[in-house]
Amino acid sequence: MSRRSLSRRRALALLGLGTASVAVGAAGLATSLGRAAGRLRPETGQPLREAAVVDSRDGVLQVGLTAAAGVRLAGHDTSALGFNGTSPGPTLRLQPGDQLRVRLTNRLGEPTNLHTHGLHVSPLGAGDNQFVRIDPGASFDYTIRVPRDHPPGTFWYHPHHHGVVANQIFGGLVGALLVEGGVRLPVAADRVLLVTDISLDAGGDVVAPDRMAQMMGREGDLVLVNGQHQPVIAAAPGAVQRWRLINGCVSRVLAVRLGGHRLAHIAVDGRYLPAPVARDRVVLAPGNRADLLITPGGTGRYGLVAEPYDRGTTAMMGRMGMASSAPTGPVPLATVDVSGAAHAPMPIPGALPAPPVPAGEVVRRRQITFAVGMGGMGMGGMGGMSFTIDGRTFDPARDDQTTQLGTVEEWTVFNTSPMDHPFHLHNWPFQVTAGSSGTPLVGIRQDVVLVPARGWVRLRIPFVDYAGRSVYHCHILDHEDRGMMATINVRG
Repeated sequence: MSRRSLSRRRALALLGLGTASVAVGAAGLATSLGRAAGRLRPETGQPLREAAVVDSRDGVLQVGLTAAAGVRLAGHDTSALGFNGTSPGPTLRLQPGDQLRVRLTNRLGEPTNLHTHGLHVSPLGAGDNQFVRIDPGASFDYTIRVPRDHPPGTFWYHPHHHGVVANQIFGGLVGALLVEGGVRLPVAADRVLLVTDISLDAGGDVVAPDRMAQMMGREGDLVLVNGQHQPVIAAAPGAVQRWRLINGCVSRVLAVRLGGHRLAHIAVDGRYLPAPVARDRVVLAPGNRADLLITPGGTGRYGLVAEPYDRGTTAMMGRMGMASSAPTGPVPLATVDVSGAAHAPMPIPGALPAPPVPAGEVVRRRQITFAVGMGGMGMGGMGGMSFTIDGRTFDPARDDQTTQLGTVEEWTVFNTSPMDHPFHLHNWPFQVTAGSSGTPLVGIRQDVVLVPARGWVRLRIPFVDYAGRSVYHCHILDHEDRGMMATINVRG
């Protein structure tokens, strides 16, 4: 397909004009691997670009977002998905106490909606409500009030209509959401690095995963930072940068390392740590965020890579064989180009304003079990495999857990399968208090935690501030789409 025809398709998609090739959803893009005559050769090594920023004014951030096919990725026009013609979509930047008003217009060929991942906000009505359905051609007006005491930090937004979440995020429907305020750090640059992965054929069409890839959770051929392939991040010696690293991948765990440097880890999932922690690498499950301070060393070029991370295997009986995420080698994410005159070292604060964890005695303890097993061919099954929580697949009409507003609960999440599953709870962040892996605890609330294969984590969850129904699920989104999600009803 020519560049001219690709550009025309992209323009039609942005305008929302109805042709069969434009009005497809992510699930309809390159539905057969046979369409791919090779893979896209990405443009590599361009200067890092960041998404356009939309700021709140006078306590309101008002923005229109259109979800449609036809964006430029890795230097090429593609049929991938984006908000307002780009992937990632615009960065939304607001203050605690602001109101976020989003009109989301659906130009896909399938339903969609919006999730403000990590925000502690109401799940009711036009809030962060995962039961909203926006059909093709329709729009919906979200009104989300961010509380005045909301922690400043790094969050993100993406679709969450059950059954098509993985396809739409893999297609490129992601964007950063920043809550400002709090301590001002002495940094030379404050950068958003939103990591996604995708597979594109030589014509720029999204390649659908095969059944085995969906069982494990798909990982794309191209790993992108802000929609670019291995961009170059400019830096000066000694000039500290803040990186807001977001794992927007469907399934890929990012074990991030910067050659020749240690990373000062200052925040997890949008909440400051009590103090910076020096690390050689930082591991992010899908959906996790990490804020890092980087002090560039001497002049030169340094590789930012995702090291191999084995998410485990899932052994299938009979004809299904075995699927595995066994690592094949480090994946380059970007290059840091350090040049110019050296800067005087910037002091990194010894203490950070970690938000307090709400107090209160635990009033109830629950056990939650993630399992993969033999199942049917329905929504919860995939070629004979089932993906369940407590033995059941997702039913939006059923309350799986109920609790009372203002209470604190302790959940122990068990993973009986031989592969890792990231646990994500919407709207009410939790504190990890123990786990089978022995990973050091961070002592603050977060919203995604990796539950190791054949392991467990223990969570302290304050159900405070907001009543309503919401969901918890595996953030390997192929698994969530096939049933590994459940509901929680917090009654006021």
